[in-house]
Amino acid sequence: MNILTLMIPMALLLGVGFVAAFFWATSKGQFDDLETPAHRILNDDNERKHS
Repeated sequence: MNILTLMIPMALLLGVGFVAAFFWATSKGQFDDLETPAHRILNDDNERKHS
């Protein structure tokens, strides 16, 4: 039973840390553009030039 006095505060602290990291990432613009990086791989920058 004594382990619960240690594990519950640690779990709450870890959860608060994840929520704080999520809010920090959203305020810094990490989730602004989710589509462009997925489509960037389809663009071929090294196309052969036909002459």
